[in-house]
Amino acid sequence: MKNAILILRHAAHESGGTLETALGSAGLAYRYVDLYREIPPRLPLDQAGGLVVLGGPMNVDEVDRYPFLAHDVSWIRQAVESRLPVLGICLGAQLLAKALGARVYPSGVKEIGWYPIQMTPAAGHDPLFARSGTETVFQWHGDTFDLPPGAVHLAHSRLCENQAFRHGPNAYGLQFHVEMTAAMIDDWLGEPHNCGELAALDYVDPDDIRAQSPQEMPRLQVLAGQMLGRFAEMCRVR
Repeated sequence: MKNAILILRHAAHESGGTLETALGSAGLAYRYVDLYREIPPRLPLDQAGGLVVLGGPMNVDEVDRYPFLAHDVSWIRQAVESRLPVLGICLGAQLLAKALGARVYPSGVKEIGWYPIQMTPAAGHDPLFARSGTETVFQWHGDTFDLPPGAVHLAHSRLCENQAFRHGPNAYGLQFHVEMTAAMIDDWLGEPHNCGELAALDYVDPDDIRAQSPQEMPRLQVLAGQMLGRFAEMCRVR
C-alpha cells in the first residue's frame, strides 16, 4: 500500500484511536504493524507516507523480552533521517528520544489518568501544536526521557518536565495520549495487565478516572482533531 501511514503497535489493546479519523479525513491510508505478533523482516519506510509509533506496557530497554524494541529504534532513526513525518506517543515518544540519543528512565511517579500539561512558548508557533496555555490530557506512563539534542521543548507538566518535543521539521514525541476515545479508556482500565498495575498504586483510583472522563473527553477530542489533523496534513503534503 504505497504512501500508507505505518502504525507500529506493541500491544493488542493499543490503537490509533482518533488518529484513524484524522488520517481518514485527510484521505490517507494507514496500516498497523503488529510487532507483538511478528517482527517483519523489513519495514517499507521508502514507500510510506509517515510513521506512527504507539505506546505499550514495556520500557525501551526490555529488548531481551521484547526484541521488536531494537527494530523500533532502528526504524525510527531511518524515518527521521529521511525526513519522514514521525509521531511517537507515550512509549513511542520514549523510543523516539532513545533513537535520537537521549536517556530514558523511570520518572519516580506514574501519571495515570487526566492531568494538565503546560505548553512552552515554542508551542505557540509550532506547526503541530500552534497553541499556548494549558490543556488537560490523558496519561499512562511511569518512564520519562531527557530532551534529545537539538529538540524543541513543547510541553511540560508538574510531574513530568518533558511532555512533548519536536526534532527537525516533522518528528514529534508526545508523552501523553492525545488519541484516546471513551471506549479506549474503558478498555485500558479493564485490561488485565493494567488492572494489576493500578492495584499496586494507592494514588490512582480507576473510578476517579472514569468519573472525570465525560467532562474531559470532549476537549481532548477537539485537541486531537487539531493536532492529529495537522500531522495527517504533514503526511499528505509529503
